[in-house]
Amino acid sequence: MKELNFHELSPRQKIGMTMVAAVRSKESFEFALDLVKKRSLGAIWINPAWDYEREAAMKAFKEAADYPILFVTDAESGLGEHQIGRHNAIGCTDSEELAYTFGKVTAIEARKLGVNMVCNPVLDMVNGNFVCGANIRSLGNDKHKVVRLAAAEAQGLRDGGVLTLAKHFPGSSTTGHIDSHMAETGSDATLEELFDYNLYPYKILLERGLLDGVMVRHTRFFKIDDQYPASLSRKVTGIIRDMGFDGLCMTDALNMMGVLARFDREKVSGLAINAGNDLALPFEDSRTDYENLCKFYDEGLMDEEMLNAAVKRVLAAQHKVLSLPQDAQITPEDEENFARISADSVYARTDDGVAHSISKEGRHFFAILTPHDYGSGSNGEVPVDTLEKGWYRPKEIISFLSEKFPNSVCFAISEFPNPTQSWSLLDKSLGYDDVIFITYFQGGAYIGQERFTPRILSLMDAMQRTERISTVIHYGNPYVLEDLPHFSRVLIGTASADGVRAGLRVLAGEYPAKGSLTYDITLK
Repeated sequence: MKELNFHELSPRQKIGMTMVAAVRSKESFEFALDLVKKRSLGAIWINPAWDYEREAAMKAFKEAADYPILFVTDAESGLGEHQIGRHNAIGCTDSEELAYTFGKVTAIEARKLGVNMVCNPVLDMVNGNFVCGANIRSLGNDKHKVVRLAAAEAQGLRDGGVLTLAKHFPGSSTTGHIDSHMAETGSDATLEELFDYNLYPYKILLERGLLDGVMVRHTRFFKIDDQYPASLSRKVTGIIRDMGFDGLCMTDALNMMGVLARFDREKVSGLAINAGNDLALPFEDSRTDYENLCKFYDEGLMDEEMLNAAVKRVLAAQHKVLSLPQDAQITPEDEENFARISADSVYARTDDGVAHSISKEGRHFFAILTPHDYGSGSNGEVPVDTLEKGWYRPKEIISFLSEKFPNSVCFAISEFPNPTQSWSLLDKSLGYDDVIFITYFQGGAYIGQERFTPRILSLMDAMQRTERISTVIHYGNPYVLEDLPHFSRVLIGTASADGVRAGLRVLAGEYPAKGSLTYDITLK
């Protein structure tokens, strides 16, 4: 493995060094492989979910690369067989030990994929009901707590053998109901406000030497740069450089409307490098990405000084990869601690004198919210097999409840119920000791505002006028609960399969609720 010499690189090689190739097809794989053979590619994005002959592709890249290329991936939930309800699960445990374990185990799983740089920890300071899963992706809204947990996680990532790339610099938008995948986003935060709150975790991790890179978001900070979003703004990327940071700056995906709604698709990667980023993440066809960068350079639009600075920082990161430890192993203690993240993150709020658990002998009516993609029948059955799909699995929930509460019934209700489904639930729930709703919210891109559907809100409000619902067990963004009426028992778990099981175990009295809320949520 030979490190590349900056002074021996041609302009075309330099351009390739500033690009992250996303391998999503045979054609993009073959073109990226050709760039690697020419020593003309800085980084490759690896997404286990794409599964384009990933193992064979990684083997080909490793054999072709005689220099330490960067292999990058996202891992907010963990990787492989070790996954949690994204970063907020760590925040709910408030445990530095578990945060460190998450980092270490995630790094080891990343190495199994051939990855040497992970886009963790998430340093977004989220304070409100934001979109795109921001609430379950964040460690919380307390900057001191975020620093403690993020530093522990970053150390675990390093000890596990990968570089860290924290996100999303310089912090969250104050317009939390707009998704930058869908539209331009903006913030009125001043530089002073950013330093006091959003940038605080970056400052501390930088001081402790735990910041190898940052991912720059697409939010436009009007009081710092009213023309360009952060990812295309030299004024914004300059903030962290002025803080003494000389690691990698990589853009968030440049195929999002946060940039494309206003800026030319062919030019955004070049504009990003001119702005002080070292790696552009176009997230589309690698051949087109590379050709767009070359065209930008050939037309004299590329700032040569910024290009050279970017290439040097990419080479420095590649050099750093060679010194990463490669012998870390997942121990039995690590396995136990990792399992505790989901188990210990369940939060409970009950009225005075109300226990966290319910009677196993009682006659309960369980209403299980189901994803619209799956739906539910008029009799409350789940018509498709969801055991193997995603983290929220209605059939698995029903199986658990049926076993633990033999005198009760389960009824699946779509998140967009039709009139027949709503009437059927209301009618069939009569005569039971109480009604218990199992709810969830799957945050993500292109969803928009994160709230329950009006149909579900109306249904629950109607039932609670006669106090028929005793309990809500909710998974995912907890802010959606603010729209609901009062319930005597509320359990909140994290957005993972293990998190769902943990919440059900608390309801069944098999495990205590140890978690805390990381946001200032107002429950009626």
